[in-house]
Amino acid sequence: MTIISWIILGLLAGAIAKFLLPGRDPGGFIGTTLIGIAGAFIGGWISARWLDHPITKNFYDGATWAAAIGGSLVLLIVYRILFGNSRN
Repeated sequence: MTIISWIILGLLAGAIAKFLLPGRDPGGFIGTTLIGIAGAFIGGWISARWLDHPITKNFYDGATWAAAIGGSLVLLIVYRILFGNSRN
């Protein structure tokens, strides 16, 4: 997959992560979107590095999507823990 594909995947993974973890985020829409993109990259890297599932060239691979969404969820949770009270 190209870098553009990973960015699109990250945008969608961030939206899905936001849907799975509703509530107010410290960074708003832009922060959640950037977390989704970073989560897709990190989830894909972890999947290829430690879970022995290389990144495929197929955009519709379920394991790639699961890694991207999982990475987005983890980053969103960490972001909320670190910066959760900044919007109060």
